[in-house]
Amino acid sequence: MKTTVKNLSETKVELTITLDAAALADAEKVALVKLSNTVKVPGFRQGKVPASVAAKHVNPQALQEQLLDDAISKAVAEAFLAEKIQALDRPSVDIKKYVPGDLLEFTAEVDVLPPVKLGDYKKLGVKAEKVTVKKEDIADVIDRMRAGFAEKKEVERAAKDGDETVIDFVGKKGDVPFDGGTGTDYTLKLGSGQFIPGFEEGIVGHKAGETFDLELSFPEDYHAKDLAGEKVTFTTTLKKVVELVLPKEDDELAKKAGDFKTLDELKADIEREITTQKEREAGDKLKDDLIAALIEKSEVPAPEVLVADQMRSIEQDFSQNLMYRGVDLHTYLEANNFKDEDDWREKEVKPTAVKRTQAGLVLNELSKAENIDATDAEIDEHVEIHKRQYANNPEVLKQFETPEVRRDIANHYITEKTIERLVELNGGKVTPHN
Repeated sequence: MKTTVKNLSETKVELTITLDAAALADAEKVALVKLSNTVKVPGFRQGKVPASVAAKHVNPQALQEQLLDDAISKAVAEAFLAEKIQALDRPSVDIKKYVPGDLLEFTAEVDVLPPVKLGDYKKLGVKAEKVTVKKEDIADVIDRMRAGFAEKKEVERAAKDGDETVIDFVGKKGDVPFDGGTGTDYTLKLGSGQFIPGFEEGIVGHKAGETFDLELSFPEDYHAKDLAGEKVTFTTTLKKVVELVLPKEDDELAKKAGDFKTLDELKADIEREITTQKEREAGDKLKDDLIAALIEKSEVPAPEVLVADQMRSIEQDFSQNLMYRGVDLHTYLEANNFKDEDDWREKEVKPTAVKRTQAGLVLNELSKAENIDATDAEIDEHVEIHKRQYANNPEVLKQFETPEVRRDIANHYITEKTIERLVELNGGKVTPHN
């Protein structure tokens, strides 16, 4: 077998492979063995026909097709191994010359794992953001607690800001009701900002039992293009006004909120919780910033096949997220000024996919540079953690026994260790593994 390699780009190579008569003769033997299992010959049970007998009864065209398939598959595998090529997909094969029993020449074009040249990953110049907790942060939590413990008292007076109201409403553009503009027995806290500007303010001053029209305009940047900037009328009936009587900010509030004796204890606990959350967020941002800086300082090509895989994953996750939010893709595209799905894929999905692909490749290279790996014991430990999460799902549990899933878990763990090493090398605080 003769092989020549041509680099078409950093992420794609073309192999030209030539097989001689001996290699084709070996491939024919393999092909005959396979076809002998399906050929029918009088005096022999199907599947028990000797290859030498089957050769006289098989369809010549079928034999040639099987021969070529076997010869090409074997030759490509051997060539990849000999040339140390890490293929990312099945190669595209093009037969250039074929003389049965004498010569086969073909090309195999394939996407390959590109060489990654790491930059100086120990001096990326990225630091974690300083975490501070303001008095206002604690006050916001206290206010939400007070609202949660508020006593609700229906009143006959006119509604004012801060009241909880129950309303019916019908929104019309011209004389025609528009989608999403109608509600019945809708609970609305005045001042919450749930509705467009002017709606909640328009309810203030009205009493239960009143019906009135609110002449309003949707904001120019409203996500639904058919309503953006449009004048509309909301015919509104105020059915109930509820005053929210907030508890005092004192030791009694702290006792209601948990195992606290004083308000100061409660505030101290809130400060610790906020600090922990902000430190976690700052840590996540530091990791993202370090990876982005490492990509910037390194040479990291992004193979098309890997980018395409990431794009499919991003689109699937994004579609599910929109579904959970009750938003369709068309509405999202309109709200964000995309011409169509292709425009969205090119401007939003693909850049994200490229970054994810580069992140994976550069972290893989860093793990090799720093000799980061996962032991069998570490993999077993993480498999058990995953198993506990799905303890009541036997079908999912079975999957954790497969080599593929174990390999995925190992790769994920190695990536986590690599990112933590990157943080450590750049003077950041490393969060220990569970």
